[in-house]
Amino acid sequence: MPAISFQSVSKIYAGTRSSGPFRALDQVSFDIEPGEFFGLLGPNGAGKTTLISILAGLSRASSGRVAVMGHDVQADYAQARRQLGVVPQELVFDPFFSVREALRIQSGYFGVRRNEAWIDELLESLGLADKAGANMRQLSGGMKRRVLVAQALVHRPPVIVLDEPTAGVDVELRQTLWQFIARLNKQGHTVLLTTHYLEEAEALCTRIGMLKQGRVVALAETSALLKSASSNVLRFKVDRELPPALAQHARVTGRIVQLPAHGAFEIEQYLAAVRQAGLVVEDVEIRKADLEDVFLQVMAAERSPLALVA
Repeated sequence: MPAISFQSVSKIYAGTRSSGPFRALDQVSFDIEPGEFFGLLGPNGAGKTTLISILAGLSRASSGRVAVMGHDVQADYAQARRQLGVVPQELVFDPFFSVREALRIQSGYFGVRRNEAWIDELLESLGLADKAGANMRQLSGGMKRRVLVAQALVHRPPVIVLDEPTAGVDVELRQTLWQFIARLNKQGHTVLLTTHYLEEAEALCTRIGMLKQGRVVALAETSALLKSASSNVLRFKVDRELPPALAQHARVTGRIVQLPAHGAFEIEQYLAAVRQAGLVVEDVEIRKADLEDVFLQVMAAERSPLALVA
């Protein structure tokens, strides 16, 4: 039995007089197995949050079926919701309670009592032990994010859903969170992660699905996606902007330029074009393609050959 099952899930929003209906999800189907660490990737507007909202029972699919540990999220909502711990993107909190009180109240929503030992472990593991008595409104944004994670886990759900959990947070929280979540995953918890930090997905997720315009365009083990990349990457720094003919093929971050390189001849052509433009090149290196390279290649393709299904 899959931990999470999406079967032909579509979501259509009604249109207006000036525009027709909008299809946010289009026949999305895949399963996540118990104990998997699964990454759900896609650009803004691809349908990731819509899919998670349907999974969590916050929105209804227009068609299709979603189940958590065999429980239909609509027909058997209460049981499905008990199996889930969802960390949302938004910082939603009650300003009238302390951190410990917020966790006790969240426990009560699921009928869980006498779980102080687990609450203490959550507080310690997420670096919140010294904030247990602090009012929620007194916490920084990063600390509030930690509390949201603790609230999602306080009823010990077998399935954990993390929707952009490290967006806008510091390095310390990211490290603390991933160490704790990785430990829970090793203990058998299923994890579904959406993130724009693709290096996190590459390091943590054993399997990845990619959405584009509401459709699944890649679904495979992380290692298989990386092997499917069609090139290495030439990386270097320049002192000025690239000429347009070269820039259209490049991934540019400040002074750092990265170009897909299929062989030595293509590398020589790139470097010759840069020199002819009068640019100074520094720190030249050739590296293996990473998940961000694969992601950009999949998103750029109309019908990508990387759209693996495994």
